[in-house]
Amino acid sequence: MPQTMSFGKKEIQSGIQKKPIPTEKVFLTRVGFEGDGQADLVHHGGPDKAVCVYPYEHYEYWSEYLQEKLQLGAFGENLTLLGVAEKDVCIGDVFQLGEAVVQISQPRQPCYKLSARYNNKSLPLAFEETGFTGYYFRVLEEGYVSSSSTITRLQSDSQQISVAYANQIRHIEKENTEGIKKILAVEALSSNWKEAFEKRLAGMTGDETLRREGESGQKS
Repeated sequence: MPQTMSFGKKEIQSGIQKKPIPTEKVFLTRVGFEGDGQADLVHHGGPDKAVCVYPYEHYEYWSEYLQEKLQLGAFGENLTLLGVAEKDVCIGDVFQLGEAVVQISQPRQPCYKLSARYNNKSLPLAFEETGFTGYYFRVLEEGYVSSSSTITRLQSDSQQISVAYANQIRHIEKENTEGIKKILAVEALSSNWKEAFEKRLAGMTGDETLRREGESGQKS
């Protein structure tokens, strides 16, 4: 659940400090795991972002980057998974996860609360530049999930737009209109990402500084 954290001279609320549940099974609803909470319900949570996933493959990289040993759930994710990194999965792919059925809806958008968690202002931008962002599931069928649950791909999306490719177009190749159109063709893409890419096609470029740096970051 959300806790108070220091960020610059301010105090903020965030649910980023997750703790592992090693044995219990937890019920996964359409809007997330029972007992899980987000402080900012405008930018986090909801059906399109019910479950935050982070690939375990990146932990060694970030451990060296941050110069500290990382615990599971280090980046506020609900699930730390092995074998389903951004390059290996596509938006719209459907998976069996324990008793639940889930679908990838969008890459994660790293925000300033990562900076607050590790006292490192460069972290959100570093997530974008590496493409090691993680991603979100929407829940198609509710059910119980535990740490011993397996994840199995049930269906691959026909458009074959990997999470890694979506990150590349969103954060690196920002003027790649053909890439944007390819991503918009994915029916399962979240409404948030559809809106952002449609605005970009219309020539409207949003300032994402506030997301990355927060109010404290902008004033520093």
